[in-house]
Amino acid sequence: MLNAPAFDQGVTGERPARVSGRVADPFERLFRDEYGKVLAIAHRVLQDRAGAEDVAQEVFLDFHRRQSPYSERAAGWLHAAAAHVALNRVRGERRRSRREAAGFEPAQAQDPADLVEEGERRRQVRAVLGRLPERSAALLALRYSGLSYAEIAAAMGTRTTNVGTMLRRAEAAFRKEVEK
Repeated sequence: MLNAPAFDQGVTGERPARVSGRVADPFERLFRDEYGKVLAIAHRVLQDRAGAEDVAQEVFLDFHRRQSPYSERAAGWLHAAAAHVALNRVRGERRRSRREAAGFEPAQAQDPADLVEEGERRRQVRAVLGRLPERSAALLALRYSGLSYAEIAAAMGTRTTNVGTMLRRAEAAFRKEVEK
């Protein structure tokens, strides 16, 4: 009998495990080994089973797209990602709650001069955003609408790790445009 092809073997050259009579995919093996831990980490942060399952799914999908299941650091990456994604969810919910609460506060009587000044400030911000490159303006609008870095990354089609740098550059361009 012939050996399995090299791409079916792990880094150590071991033969793949069999699951229900078939050869287990290395990612499937990793998933089976680490899913419970990833779920537990997310649940510890969120205190919500459904939310933890969503986080675990997101983490494994992201891992599958970016990493090799043969990596020695796979488990550590998954565990850290679970904590980060869950914390981002908590932060996002906190921001959403504040936004929603601010939207339901009773209207207070304001000085007409303050209203005119606020309207003028908003027009200036829109004008500056209109002069910025579209990507920078969109990035600032998303962030100041309360989206998390992960949500911004998904919307902009970039990695979460790039969002902070992109935001700093967009804010610097905004400041420079305001000073003109």
